[in-house]
Amino acid sequence: MAVTRKRRGNPRAGAANQLRIIGGRWRGRRIDFPDAPGLRPTIDRVRETLFNWLQWALPGSVCLDLFAGSGALGLEAASRGAAEVVMIESAPQVAACLRENAARFGAIGVDVVNTTAQAYLQNPTRTFDIVFLDPPFAHDLLAPTLSALVDGGWLRPGAWVYLEYPADAGMPTLPPGLTLSRQQRAGQAAYALARWQTKTDSVADW
Repeated sequence: MAVTRKRRGNPRAGAANQLRIIGGRWRGRRIDFPDAPGLRPTIDRVRETLFNWLQWALPGSVCLDLFAGSGALGLEAASRGAAEVVMIESAPQVAACLRENAARFGAIGVDVVNTTAQAYLQNPTRTFDIVFLDPPFAHDLLAPTLSALVDGGWLRPGAWVYLEYPADAGMPTLPPGLTLSRQQRAGQAAYALARWQTKTDSVADW
């Protein structure tokens, strides 16, 4: 989640810069995040739905959180059994806080990279099982980021891609090879899960 998003969170009363892990080995533990303009966590009910969707795919997976922000998605994935999580965050103070949270949890396999999503995707070096895309709504980053993921070969066969976007704008057109699996709405935000399947893959959906 990027610093400039316009979203509502539901942090604990009296702790405006905290959110809680809702499942897995760190369930109930708090994530701290800095007082940066517009940085708010994905609400609990959306994360609960998303990770219910992904519950069978998460154990042992390699995940990429391209707009990490508070770390709600990447750290939740690590809590629920992801083997590796790469979190991309452009704001230095937010990236530093992500590293502090990971260290406090004793997280193994969590890597925080202080750069932009666009810069990171310019140099394909590996592939991922699950990718989280929750960019700032105001900057129309979802469509070009999806194209960069596909064109750069970042997705493993059968990979899952989570998308979050303004409900009134509608979901961007998915690049060839990505197929919509699930879609829901929560207030002004909509969210969806798509699956990567190349022409030679034979990947059954759930």
